[in-house]
Amino acid sequence: MAARTMQAARCPTDELSLTNCAVVSEKDLQSGQHVTVKTTPNHKFVFTVKTHHTVSPGSIAFSLPQRKWAGLSIGQEVEVANYNFDKSKQCIGAMTIEIDFLQKKSTDSSPYDSDKMAAEFIQQFNNQAFSVTQQLVFSFCDKLFGLMVKDIEAMDASILRGETASGKKQKIDIGLMVGNSQVIFEKAESSSLTLVGKAKTKEARQTIINPEWNFEKMGIGGLDKEFSSIFRRAFASRVFPPDIVEQMGCKHVKGIMLFGPPGCGKTLMARQIGKMLNAREPKVVNGPEILNKYVGESEANIRKLFADAEEEQKRLGANSGLHIIIFDELDAICKQRGTGASSTGVHDTVVNQLLSKIDGVEQLNNILVIGMTNRPDLIDDALMRPGRFEVKMEISLPDEKGRVQILTIHTNKMRSFNLLAPDVDIKELAAETKNYSGAELEGLVRAAQSTAMNRHIKATSTVEVDMERAEKLQVTRSDFMGSLNNDIKPAFGTNQEDYSNYIMNGIIKWGDPVTHVLDDGELLIQQTKNSDRTPLVAVLLEGPPHCGKTALAAKIAEDSQFPFIKICSPEKMIGYSEIAKCQAIKKVFDDACKSQLSCVVVDDIERLLDYVPIGPRFSNLVLQALLVLLKRAPPKGRKLLIIGTTSRKDVLQEMEMLDAFSTTIHIPNISTGEQLVDALELLGSFTDKERANIAHQLKGKRVWIGIKKLLVLIEMSLQMDQEYRVTKFLSLLRDEGADRSFYE
Repeated sequence: MAARTMQAARCPTDELSLTNCAVVSEKDLQSGQHVTVKTTPNHKFVFTVKTHHTVSPGSIAFSLPQRKWAGLSIGQEVEVANYNFDKSKQCIGAMTIEIDFLQKKSTDSSPYDSDKMAAEFIQQFNNQAFSVTQQLVFSFCDKLFGLMVKDIEAMDASILRGETASGKKQKIDIGLMVGNSQVIFEKAESSSLTLVGKAKTKEARQTIINPEWNFEKMGIGGLDKEFSSIFRRAFASRVFPPDIVEQMGCKHVKGIMLFGPPGCGKTLMARQIGKMLNAREPKVVNGPEILNKYVGESEANIRKLFADAEEEQKRLGANSGLHIIIFDELDAICKQRGTGASSTGVHDTVVNQLLSKIDGVEQLNNILVIGMTNRPDLIDDALMRPGRFEVKMEISLPDEKGRVQILTIHTNKMRSFNLLAPDVDIKELAAETKNYSGAELEGLVRAAQSTAMNRHIKATSTVEVDMERAEKLQVTRSDFMGSLNNDIKPAFGTNQEDYSNYIMNGIIKWGDPVTHVLDDGELLIQQTKNSDRTPLVAVLLEGPPHCGKTALAAKIAEDSQFPFIKICSPEKMIGYSEIAKCQAIKKVFDDACKSQLSCVVVDDIERLLDYVPIGPRFSNLVLQALLVLLKRAPPKGRKLLIIGTTSRKDVLQEMEMLDAFSTTIHIPNISTGEQLVDALELLGSFTDKERANIAHQLKGKRVWIGIKKLLVLIEMSLQMDQEYRVTKFLSLLRDEGADRSFYE
């Protein structure tokens, strides 16, 4: 039809106003036709028409949302003309519609299925014209919704021709709704409407991972594996489109527990997780700060931490941003319930409050709680179950590759300003710093810097800096090596002073028995390093007193070159109660489990057990603790070599302790005159003539003396005048043997 002037009217029935059609008389137009309505010379609107007998000819009736959208008033004259769609370009491929309740008072919190909504929408409005910014009313589940068209994408013409899609997306202003159009609902910004299903919001979601994220810049080294594991468990579900996550019925991880030795980067890692995510600034809370002496205040402090997340979840639902709460020293507030001696039970109620906030009846889905502790054994079990702190990650001591990363991070600034000497080799330092934690490596760099600075300070009557030389300051390899040997020692490392005292006289190989013991020790070291079937190797060195068991154990430990070597010795536990002794022994074994390769020497076992033959008496508590610890395999991927020493094999046999050791090696005393002379030769204490005299006196005779006792006798004899030394030595040897009827 040619353009004609018609008069705008009110829609005759409520039912017709829900059809989104302009209503006309059947004398003017036919149902299903599309028309342009020109309101002013520059404003045209496209409508689909429907006929109704109550509309008088020459009138065109509009619903209230249509009149609002087109700016029409009742009785206004408009120019109406036919409109034909180009179906190759104007069919709707996808249409995004903003939705809200039509009347604010009719809101409800029940979820609406956007997939069913989309199907109903296409059914109701099939073959109708839609324009961007168009407003309409939509009835679904007996509720009225106000809609506004936000965006229209044309259908790919190749699909209409039955070919494969070309992937090109064309935005259009006016389109025709067809049966296979896609409708996407997006709730209005301030709406309390809850949408579920696949056809909801396809708004450009802000990526949760910060695009500028970089491990090196963040100052974390050696934790790549841990980061990727945390990412897989805690953030993969948050990066995926929410509709796919919803279809899988997948809940986000809400808690991560980081545990491990002090100084390995737990707090640093938690802070960096906050920087890595496009989330709000994390709330960092020190465990003890939560506690308050007034009743109910500690629990209120917990509630305050979660208040922002709760408020945002109520307001925005699934579109709420991520809130990160970091608890440092979590063991301070989340101890096992029922263990506190205090009558107030504050710890218990704090744990209860935290449990209900993370995963209670009104659970929050927009939080990530990160807890850190170096005592995971103290934390209440209920916190550790899935749904709460379900990702448990050990932040252990860095390996060599990790140490290279950490040292590189801490020396980067010096390198960029040319303050690091070219002879500093980071890889060499990493190889030398076995079992150093991240904090200890940082301390090492600081110590080397202060050593270098010290060279440029003139300490005369006043302390002043030599400015000329200070400008040429460089931190050298010798500064690092000096700090390594003198300043910074690893807490979980090898304390050389610990075992060097036991072998200060060296190992005197007076005969084959000593060589055999050292060879067996080497085999056990290789077995510990290389065997995957036996991550725990325990060996007992047994023999008479003073035969050098401890020295041999210390020598085997030193030769192993393991990064962690500790001697568990009775001399460090003098005056300890039974329980304190058990805890001290357990701590040595626990620390050993934190290192990749560890060696623990349990010296003088019968002394540790407080054994005395009168009675006999011994500590059963310590015995049971040792029996358990000697058999306890280290965690996966860790290896442990235990070397025990005892002079009372018979006692350990009765206590059923020998079974706890994989193998037993006997250390004999020096038993022949020839062996004794060989020992004297190796020690070089007497002259050749004196040794020949001693050899003559001992020829064919049997002796029985430990190497340690022999050293004492030699040193005692050497205090005499030269002419009496041999006589005195033989006399002392005879007296030593006389007590035991060994000297013949």
